[in-house]
Amino acid sequence: MISDPQVLDFITKTETSYPADANGASAADNRRFYDAMCAAFRATRPPGLAVLDRTVGGVPCRVYGETSAVTVVYIHGGGFVVGGLDSHDDVCAEIADATGLQVVSVDYRLAPEHRWPAQIQDVLAVWDALDTPGVVVGDSAGGMLAASLCLARQGGRQPLGQVLIYPGLGGGGNAPSYEQNAEAPLLRRSDLGGYRTALHGEGPITDPLAQPLQATDLSGLAPAFIVTADVDPLRDDGADYARRLTEAGGIAAWRNEAELPHGYLRARRMSDRARRSFLAITAAISRLAATGKAV
Repeated sequence: MISDPQVLDFITKTETSYPADANGASAADNRRFYDAMCAAFRATRPPGLAVLDRTVGGVPCRVYGETSAVTVVYIHGGGFVVGGLDSHDDVCAEIADATGLQVVSVDYRLAPEHRWPAQIQDVLAVWDALDTPGVVVGDSAGGMLAASLCLARQGGRQPLGQVLIYPGLGGGGNAPSYEQNAEAPLLRRSDLGGYRTALHGEGPITDPLAQPLQATDLSGLAPAFIVTADVDPLRDDGADYARRLTEAGGIAAWRNEAELPHGYLRARRMSDRARRSFLAITAAISRLAATGKAV
């Protein structure tokens, strides 16, 4: 239930450009709606911030800020179908400005033109090409890819930390949030099925990298800071993943944001709740980069 007028205004503004049925449109139309919505919210970059589009590991990326001792790898959301370098440009710019760290935003291939595992292959190519320690950050689908990166490099070169923002982690739809928030604003349970089909087709998913909650061994993974939106069918994926990481001997902090829906990062300039959450996220990135501690 959302009663906060600032959050309700954010939902209304979002749906003006990105209607509730956009996820049922073709990929091309969905992207057109999504790009218009992102443009409506996009803020100007902090003054003086260096920004350069370049290829990293053969993958198009956008680099924010000067070289730093620790690199932030940002993986955008969008259900693996929409989004790109422009959709999260202001978020990445503000992370670079707030933390003083260089941010590399990954323009991974999108479904349905490119199905799994193209997305994680691109993310891993960027990660493996970096020669500095890194903190991996992702929202929504990007949160899953951030977790998958850590899982793929289990026993190898781990990030200093993973920051997962309202991630979908393959919980299977049995957790309470999938029922409680089945018709939540900005992301419905039915939308998740459409994204799954676009990414994987109709067959079963057998790769644990595509659903980290189904992996049998989560030991040895990077410390995690996981943030969920309370009014979101994916909420319990984040909570369950934090618990699983802790049970495996890892470090995980979970923060759940009351009265916020999926995709609330864009509300950080019009909602006090979203702004406080974004500040907590940037603080966690800085802390993980400096100390490797999630809290």
